[in-house]
Amino acid sequence: MAVLVGASAGDWPGVSTAILLGAIVLLCALMQERSSVGELADRLRRELDRYSYGGKLPSSRALVERFRVSPVTVSRALAQLAAEGLVVTRPGAGAFRARPRAEAAPAGDTSWQEVALSADGVAELVPRSVNASGVLISLAAPPPGVIEFNGGYLHPSLQPERAMAAALSRAGRRPGAWGRPPMEGLPELREWFARSIGGSVTAAEVLVTAGGQSALTTALRALAPPGAPVLVESPTYPGMLAIARAAGLRPVPVPVDPDGVRPALLADAFRATGARVFVCQPLFQNPTGAVLAPDRRAEVLRIAREAGAFVVEDDFVRRLVHEDAGPLPRPLAADDPDGVVVHVGSLTKATSPSFRVSALAARGPVLERLRAIQVVDTFFVPRPLQEAALELVGSPAWPRHLRAISAELRLRRDAMAAALLSELPELALPYIPSGGYHLWARLPDGTDETALTAAALRAGVAITPGRPYFSAEPPAAHLRLSFAAVAGTGEIAEGVRRLRAAYDEVG
Repeated sequence: MAVLVGASAGDWPGVSTAILLGAIVLLCALMQERSSVGELADRLRRELDRYSYGGKLPSSRALVERFRVSPVTVSRALAQLAAEGLVVTRPGAGAFRARPRAEAAPAGDTSWQEVALSADGVAELVPRSVNASGVLISLAAPPPGVIEFNGGYLHPSLQPERAMAAALSRAGRRPGAWGRPPMEGLPELREWFARSIGGSVTAAEVLVTAGGQSALTTALRALAPPGAPVLVESPTYPGMLAIARAAGLRPVPVPVDPDGVRPALLADAFRATGARVFVCQPLFQNPTGAVLAPDRRAEVLRIAREAGAFVVEDDFVRRLVHEDAGPLPRPLAADDPDGVVVHVGSLTKATSPSFRVSALAARGPVLERLRAIQVVDTFFVPRPLQEAALELVGSPAWPRHLRAISAELRLRRDAMAAALLSELPELALPYIPSGGYHLWARLPDGTDETALTAAALRAGVAITPGRPYFSAEPPAAHLRLSFAAVAGTGEIAEGVRRLRAAYDEVG
């Protein structure tokens, strides 16, 4: 600035005096704006004691008039106080004095991560072949007239389309909405995800990511070198198996039952393989729908900690709880002071496949590695989408939407279970989940699930075979049947009737 002010047009060949003066004026304005934001934030910080915790601050318009500053200055000053945890901004409602955080729990010991992150050993390299068929089954739209029992997302009639459109419209008008966001994500959105996880997780330990698949990819690349084993639930999500294999990792299965992963087998797998990563879905596991039992939660963390390993927690459908479910267990990350858990949470399943806003949460040295890989891969999540996510989750439409899909998913789950029991009693349903969007059915011994899948498509219903969900030989033939991607219970009944006809054709 001093160089420009002391310069003349003669010092800058080819630059006119008008352009030079314009640059000086612009720089002065920017410096004044930054100074105004800091001064306003300081004055508001000193005045916070006037308000009770949860008390509402004056409106932005009132602050503009009182302090004679621009609306942009007010918005940025409030955002600075929100990032410091002093105020909470609620879109459409205003700014409120934040309640003080509970006394921080004793800091955990994350020093063990330095060994886990560097002790790669001499891993046998494996080909990075990728089989995306298990993922494509859930992503591919079936032909017209085919009932979609293979879908992995909410039917358009269940998506909050109007609320998302309104949120995106409001987000586009926010000051700075089209600028470059912080690499880690907007502070307010990171804070929202931290509160959703609970425990002592803070916004500083959260990274905003572009969907759960991207977050899992970042986590596995950060935690295991090519050729290393990675423990996975069996059965498990095919997309995660594809990620692992694309990274040159060797998935090692650990069986689950209706209470989640079996701790004794998990301990055996760590000892046998020397793995440093275990990937799990403790809540409404895909595909079984199992919930990790309370007595197993602490056991899983203890086993991983003793093995010097990370647990990647894929908390993908926490917001697709059914109406009849009881209180949900907290994420594993909420009860993990030592940084064992790398948490993945997402808004996508509860909104739309195109609303790809998720979060990675971790503590300790691993957070910097996760951040570095994400920056290299994607730079950042587009700011308008992050702003829209803040608008959506802060609107009255958000809790209404969650209540609506909670009731509708329960209705559809019961309709599909009843139809299968009536029309296809040969199929076993070992577990009826209280969350998620699908049922996991075991076929009678000897059934050719590939032939049944083809026959079902000819009959007009798309289903998902169970084989892609196993990283090794499956113990039996299975089907995963989604009840969320169809138009309603009438389509579920018709789809099961078509599946009956396909079953009769095959066997």
